[in-house]
Formats: sequence, C-alpha cells, structure tokens
Amino acid sequence: MDPVYDPFDFAVQEDPHPVYAWMREHAPLYRNEERDFWALSRHADVAAALKDPARFSSRNGISLEPELWGPDAKNTNFFLAMDPPEHAAYRSLVSSAFTPRKVAALEPRIRELTLARLAPLRERDTFDFADDFAADLPNDVLCEILGIPAADWRRVRGDVDDLVLRDDGSDGRGPVSVAAVLRLAAFLLDLVTVLRRRPGDDLTSRLTQARIDGAKLTDRQVVGFLFIMLGGGNESTGKTIGNAWHEGHLQRDVQRAGLNGRAEEWATETLRYDSASQMVARMLTTDTVIHGTRVPAGARIAILQASANRDHRVFPDPDRFDLDRDTGRLLSFGLGPHHCLGAALARLEMRVALTELGALVSEYDVDLARSRRCHSPHQHGFLRLPTTVRWRG
Repeated sequence: MDPVYDPFDFAVQEDPHPVYAWMREHAPLYRNEERDFWALSRHADVAAALKDPARFSSRNGISLEPELWGPDAKNTNFFLAMDPPEHAAYRSLVSSAFTPRKVAALEPRIRELTLARLAPLRERDTFDFADDFAADLPNDVLCEILGIPAADWRRVRGDVDDLVLRDDGSDGRGPVSVAAVLRLAAFLLDLVTVLRRRPGDDLTSRLTQARIDGAKLTDRQVVGFLFIMLGGGNESTGKTIGNAWHEGHLQRDVQRAGLNGRAEEWATETLRYDSASQMVARMLTTDTVIHGTRVPAGARIAILQASANRDHRVFPDPDRFDLDRDTGRLLSFGLGPHHCLGAALARLEMRVALTELGALVSEYDVDLARSRRCHSPHQHGFLRLPTTVRWRG
C-alpha cells in the first residue's frame, strides 16, 4: 500500500521524511482526497510555487486547518493571508526592524540573553534542553524587541507553545490551543493599550504609530502583527535549535564538530536536514497542469519546504547530515514575497546559541526514551529533550 501523507497524522508528524521521500519519487503532485488538498514535494515545484503568488495565492490563508482557511483568513493570519501589493504594504511596517544590519547589531544582546539562560543550567548536569533553553531564547529575544516586560516573557512563551498543540488528534484547534489564543490576545491588547499611551523604543510602540493609507493601525491590526512575530519566530527557531541538539546526540561526529567550532555549519545544515518549518498552504487561482494533471482553480495546495530540502536533485545524498554541504538553496525560510521576515534573526540566534553551548559543554547525551515531540502539521520538533551534559572546566 502506498504511504499516506496526512499532516495531521501523529505518525507522520513524528517522522515525515520517509513519506516525503516516497512522494518526491512517486507522487510529486500528491492528492489527499479525504482532506481535499494537493501537495508539492520536489524542490523545483516548491520553489516555483513560493515565487508565484499570482497563481499560488495566500488570500485564503497559509494553513490547512479548517478554522484558519477561507476568505476570513486575514482575521487569524493577518498580512500572511494577503497577496501583493496589499501584503507588501503591511509587511513593510515591520521589515525595517529585521534588516541584516539591524539584526547584526543585536548579536551582543542575544549573546547576553543566551548566557543568562545557560547560567542556572550550569548548576546541574541534567536538564531539559528544549524546555529550559531552546524554547526560551528566541522568545526572550522577540519579547524584548516587541517591548514586552521581562516579567511576562515566560507566560508569553507558555501561550505560544500551546497555540500549536494538536494533542487531541484533531485537525483544528483543541481547547488548550483556543484558551491560549484568548489569553495571549487579551495580554497583547493590554500591552498595545499601554504603549499607545506611553510609547517606548520598541517595535510594538512603532506599530501603534504606524499608518496605512493615512490611517493608524487599529489595535486589532497591531495585535495581529504581534501574533505573527511571536508565533512564527518563537516556534520555528526554538524547535530547530532543539533539532540540531537532537541530531548531535544521534551523530557523535556532528556533536564533536559542532561543539568545537562549527556551530554555524551545525545550524545551517539543521535548517536543511531537519528544519522545524514543514509546510505552508496556498490556493490555486487558475486551472494549472502540474506533472500532467490538471489541478482546478480554488484547489488547496500544501507546499512542503521540508521535503524540498531533502530533494536529491538539489542536495546530493540528502539523508546524510553533512557539515560541509552547500546549503545555499535551502527553502526553510521560503522564497518570494513571503520569504520569512525573521530569517536573519533566526540564523543569528541559532549560531549564537550553539556557539555559546560549545564554549561551555564538552559532550552531552539525550534521553530519547523520555523525549517528547510536538504534534503540529506545521512544526517538527521537540517539547522535551532531557539532556545530560559534561561541562568544560
């Protein structure tokens, strides 16, 4: 029997790559009749779709979940559920905060935040790498950029973690996720109200003063921006750092090299080999022939960047973790107008985190039996990574 690609299936979420490999070779245009979507898995197809928003539209959203898909997708996905030129008008309001120059200037502060998170862990030989470090660091960085008080960073991270949970096995938000949405929305609305009255030197304050077509952004629009940045930045970066750590446990040569000076290569090859970001959805705007099949306008298309990153047509021996590999064509951050705003920041956070770990840790082991993956159609990574380390010195 042929494998079934269902992004809501827990077994697929645990290890999607065997299914991806089969799809690339046998069904590069895959059809899931039950859930009514098509999927693209090869690098060339994924790249072409991401660069063609006129044909592969975001206006019905970027997620296959029923409550996130449809003409009202902007209510939940805000400018991610827009096509050019509307998308560019809103994206430009925050893009200036994530230029390579501005991101590079954050490196000293990111290093401080990294060391602050590692300091209490040095008192122990065993800790949860995912929960105690990897998930916290990108959250700390983004919360500071957004002007969220440090006392609230942990509660924000908890709600963002719960946003993506699908542990009830459904293809929509369960009660834990819905409760997290409501809590986080209320908290962010209060933050926006405070910063409108007393703006500071942070991105949220700037958004409260920003204008589109001469009118200031509404509170709802500012909160929409904050949801996108917290949800996208925290989850993907933290889980990819965890995936790098997990791979270092499985492959001791990777661990030794990564801890001893090759943190950047460790990070970038993880982005290719086991990025947290799995897929985005698009709506086809016109009848299109793909791999010999006519796909009708209005069809839902799952675009699988994580599969494309292991396409042997672009990456030789793709299932080998290779620190010397050319990763210049990886698609973890997308392409085209929706290319990830935080790509430079995510790369920097990963490099700094793994570099500082290498300076402090000589070797480590992960307790795989007690590790726990998250269940999400979009994110592949760990909620728990119990780790035992040997500290240097």
